[in-house]
Amino acid sequence: MKVMLIAHTPEPEKVIATAAKLCYSSSDIGSLKDGLTDDKIESFITMLASIGHESPMEHVSFTFGIEGISRACSHQLVRHRIASYSQKSQRYVNEDGFDFITPPEIEAVPEAKEEFERSMAELVESYNKIAEILTEKHKADFMARGQDEKTAARNARKKANEDARFVLPNACETKIVVTMNVRSLFNFFKHRCCNRAQWEIKAVADEMLRLCCEVAPNIFKNAGPSCVMTGRCPEGKMSCGKMKQVVEEYKVLKNGVKI
Repeated sequence: MKVMLIAHTPEPEKVIATAAKLCYSSSDIGSLKDGLTDDKIESFITMLASIGHESPMEHVSFTFGIEGISRACSHQLVRHRIASYSQKSQRYVNEDGFDFITPPEIEAVPEAKEEFERSMAELVESYNKIAEILTEKHKADFMARGQDEKTAARNARKKANEDARFVLPNACETKIVVTMNVRSLFNFFKHRCCNRAQWEIKAVADEMLRLCCEVAPNIFKNAGPSCVMTGRCPEGKMSCGKMKQVVEEYKVLKNGVKI
C-alpha cells in the first residue's frame, strides 16, 4: 500500500482562520487576513474545534493518490460521499495477470495462503479465457461494420474487458485519487481510524492522517478515531476497550512516526 499527498489548498490553516474570522468580525473581505499571526491562526482553529463550528473547514481540501489497495478497500472508501474520486477502470485497463492483495490473516497461515493463491491463479485464467472469447466475437462484429482488423481488435478487447471483469475478485489491486475537504476528512478519520475498522482501510486512513498532520498540524491535532476526537468511545459493548492506548498511539502518529 502506498498513500501520497498529491496536493492541498495553499496555506490551509490561514484559509480556515480567514473564513472563521469573517463569521465573527465586521472586517471587509480585503482586510480579513490582516493581523492573522501564527498565534491567532492557531487560536481560531482551536476555537472552531472547541465549539464544533466545522463549516470553515470545508474551504480547505486535500488530494491523495492511493495504490496497492484492494477493490474491497476502495468500495469502503467511496462510501464517503462528500469527496471526489478517480479510480483505475477495469473496463479500459486490461487486468491480464492482475495484482492482488493478500490479507495478513491469510498470509500468516500457509494452507490458507496456498488456497488463496490457487484461487487467484484460476481467476486470472478464467478472466483471460473469457476476454479472449469475447474479443473474437466483438472483433468479428466490428469488422462486419467496416472497421479495419487492427482497429477492430483494439476496440474488441476494450469491449471484452467490460464483461470479463465480472470474474475479478475483491482482492484485485486498484489505484485511486481522492479529494476531501477537511470536514469530510474529520468524519473519515473518525470512522476509519477506529480499531473496529477493517484493517486495510484503517491503514490507509492512518497514513492519510499522518500526511495531513505534516502539512497542517493545528487543523488535525484532534483528528482521529472518536476516542481521540471526543475523548469517548461510541461503540458501547463493541468497543475495543483500548481507548487510552489508542489515544497514545495517535499522539505518536501525529509526531510523524508511523504506528
